[in-house]
Amino acid sequence: MATSIQDTFNAPFVFRADWKTAFEDDEFVKVFASDILENYIIKKRWYGGKASTLKYIEVVDHFKIASEKNTYYGVLIEVNYKEAFLQHYFMPVAFMAEDELDTKTLIAPVTLNGLEGYLVDALHQEDFRRLVFESIVHGAKNDAFNVKYHKGKSLSKDTKYISSRFMGIEQSNTSIIYNDNLVLKFFRRIYVSTNPDYEISRFLTERMKFKHTPAYKGSINVAMAEDNITLALMQELVPNQGDAWKYMLEAVDGVFDNLNAKKIKIDKLPDLELFKTIKINNIPPEIIDWAGLTLFLRIRTLAQRTAEMHIALGGDTTDTSFTPTTYNGDYTVWLKNRLIYQFQNRLNTIENNLHKLDGLALELAHQFLDKKKEIRKHFLDFDWTQLKSERIRIHGDYHLGQVLVNGDDFYLLDFEGEPESTIRDRKVKQPPLKDVAGLFRSFHYAIYATIFNNKDKYPFEQEDLFKAGELLFNYMVGVYLDTYVEKAQEGNLNIGYNKEIAFLLKYCILEKAVYELGYELNSRPRWAVIPLRGIASIMGY
Repeated sequence: MATSIQDTFNAPFVFRADWKTAFEDDEFVKVFASDILENYIIKKRWYGGKASTLKYIEVVDHFKIASEKNTYYGVLIEVNYKEAFLQHYFMPVAFMAEDELDTKTLIAPVTLNGLEGYLVDALHQEDFRRLVFESIVHGAKNDAFNVKYHKGKSLSKDTKYISSRFMGIEQSNTSIIYNDNLVLKFFRRIYVSTNPDYEISRFLTERMKFKHTPAYKGSINVAMAEDNITLALMQELVPNQGDAWKYMLEAVDGVFDNLNAKKIKIDKLPDLELFKTIKINNIPPEIIDWAGLTLFLRIRTLAQRTAEMHIALGGDTTDTSFTPTTYNGDYTVWLKNRLIYQFQNRLNTIENNLHKLDGLALELAHQFLDKKKEIRKHFLDFDWTQLKSERIRIHGDYHLGQVLVNGDDFYLLDFEGEPESTIRDRKVKQPPLKDVAGLFRSFHYAIYATIFNNKDKYPFEQEDLFKAGELLFNYMVGVYLDTYVEKAQEGNLNIGYNKEIAFLLKYCILEKAVYELGYELNSRPRWAVIPLRGIASIMGY
């Protein structure tokens, strides 16, 4: 006998309320928040509380949006955890009778005022996707619920809805592609503040005319007493050949293949000191023969685009959210408190996970524990009075996965900030070199991921591959820094001079590597060797 959709659920939830007034009905809201949502959201990829114990869910706000055929709700929920913190999420919800149902993404079976059907994620309804699109194009306002649909300057009011589809698999956000040239990103986890991705995207493209990030096209915000909650961001869809992480893995694989194909003697390759700048013309011919010229040309382009992004982010003197600022005591207290807390957390994590490590990873973990006082001292040695450069709004979570490859060029995207940080911390002005440090850590990861993922492919001892990888890394960093520093200074971006640049880079790379260590130890201990090796290299032990 065939299984009906109903059989996959328990008995339906029965309510007296009609769907058009459901969220004004106390009983519906109470059961929706507790019995229905608690079972539903813990299974979703975008739910960020899987490592914590859910205490209860509360519906904190909702708004209604109706087409000719259907009524939909945008629901803002607050998830409270037993560990004494909370998170906010956004859920667009639809009600569909069984004969109208055209999706398998169901929230729960319900009977509303005698009508049987299902609560579903409204993003899976084309009618809803069209309705949202048209609301943005017309810059609609929903004054009853303080919802603002904003049309960007570069989006024509004559733009017509043609088609919509999901972009890739669902991650922490859900993206919809419209007309094959626009993408609308719905933020599943939301904050009682404007989202940095919305803020920076709009600022870069509408105010600063920065061309190497997808153009801002529109947004959906809920107006609050003091701020806005960003629910969705619409941007142009940039034609691309994938992200720079994928590109770098392929490029580095080719470099390691050359070791054997060209009979390269690793010990004979000319060395380069870490952070020493080098122009492509000055790279030794042995290195060009081994790694090829194209990789270094691409790195130079990426450095230029990064510098241009930072010049734009620090180039406005009127908008106080983006005006460059100097270092001071308040920033230093914030920075040290944050890093020492994070460092202590990582120490506890590594001590609790030593049993999962072996070989080089275990050796480096013991070295990390032996050197913990030196590392902590390095974080505490941040002396703002010695720094002459400026802080600006930065990307905040800059790595190769946040860069799109467009032919020989790059587009920079996803300005939401570091996932572990609070929304307030993500908006703190920081050294632009923190983004550069994030990218360098991503270079390091690409090199080691290539070694780990192809261990039977290259006929060399792992330690020799590590040695070649560190050498390649130093040249990649040298080429990148040469271009980045030159372009930043040409654009009047105050990043300091050589000594200050070296100090900030070392400080930020160490911060990034310590941050990464927690993730690796908790999710894939074998890869903990990558941040541990990075920490050892920076600290020189």
